[in-house]
Amino acid sequence: GTATGVYNDKGGDDDIALIGDDDVLFVSDGESCADDQNEPMITEPLTGGQTDWLTLNVGGRYFTTTRSTLVSKEPDSMLSHMFSDRDAWGNKRDHRGAFLIDRSPEYFEPILNYLRHGQLIVNDGVNLLGVLEEAKFFGIDSVIEHLELAIKNSQPAEDHSPISRKEFIRFLLATPTKSELRCQGLNFSGADLSRLDLRYINFKMANLSNCNLTQANLCGSCLERADLSGSVLDGANLQGVKMLCSNAEGASLKGCNFEDPSGLKANLEGANLKGVDMEGSQMTGINLRVATLKNAKLKNCNLRGATLAGTDLENCDLSGCDLQEANLRGSNVKGAIFEEMLTPLHMSQSVR
Repeated sequence: GTATGVYNDKGGDDDIALIGDDDVLFVSDGESCADDQNEPMITEPLTGGQTDWLTLNVGGRYFTTTRSTLVSKEPDSMLSHMFSDRDAWGNKRDHRGAFLIDRSPEYFEPILNYLRHGQLIVNDGVNLLGVLEEAKFFGIDSVIEHLELAIKNSQPAEDHSPISRKEFIRFLLATPTKSELRCQGLNFSGADLSRLDLRYINFKMANLSNCNLTQANLCGSCLERADLSGSVLDGANLQGVKMLCSNAEGASLKGCNFEDPSGLKANLEGANLKGVDMEGSQMTGINLRVATLKNAKLKNCNLRGATLAGTDLENCDLSGCDLQEANLRGSNVKGAIFEEMLTPLHMSQSVR
């Protein structure tokens, strides 16, 4: 007949991978050597020593291995302590005499195979995190680092590539006009976002460096702590914009409108505007408190009622600016140019 099964001398269906050199095997042509109704008791051989075969019942699945496999590779592990001294832990056994271990067999199998041959092999579809937890539970320290590295390598790399105009327009068209589009922390570096309707979008901490935002409508948008360095925002609508602590160093904001007819003031408090060109921009009531405008060009700007308290205006070109009722208390105007004023300069304190 044709052999369909291999059995060991205890009647158990033997796994080929577990056959030892001295094992006695029985070949069957279909019927089990043992009566399935009367499962044989699993008894350890009478010969002592560290190579005794034993069977584990892990979460309902049986694993047959040797005591030396469990003990010798990781002598300090919990598994080693459980089986190095016979019944020192009072290990519970099931009705067949197998040692009961209440853990997941799926995650235990790669650990047992590692103890057998020293190679960590995890089949596809088995969660590495589960195997890692098993290694930690049983104290198999030598495999923990390998697993942590494998988990790290299996995760997809974070995508830091910038979002293109095409991609962003797709987002805009798919979003209802009344809902705020959350773009917090996203990377738009170098993107062409010119002439787009970007009202009320949350760009907080986003990377908008070297972007083309010419004539974009950013009315009411949040650009707090955003990176706008080197960007071009000429002719943009910035009514009521929030740009607290944003970095717009070297950006171009010529002819921008910051004035909100509803009275909402644009807030650029603490912003880095070093070397910015804001020539001809409308900034009535703008808040530039403690902002840095060093070497900035603010020629012919409307800064009526602007808050410039504590602002760094060193070497700033303010020629032709309307600074009526502007608050320059404590500002640094060293080297600033105030010629060609359109109206008399009003300050709450003399400029020092």
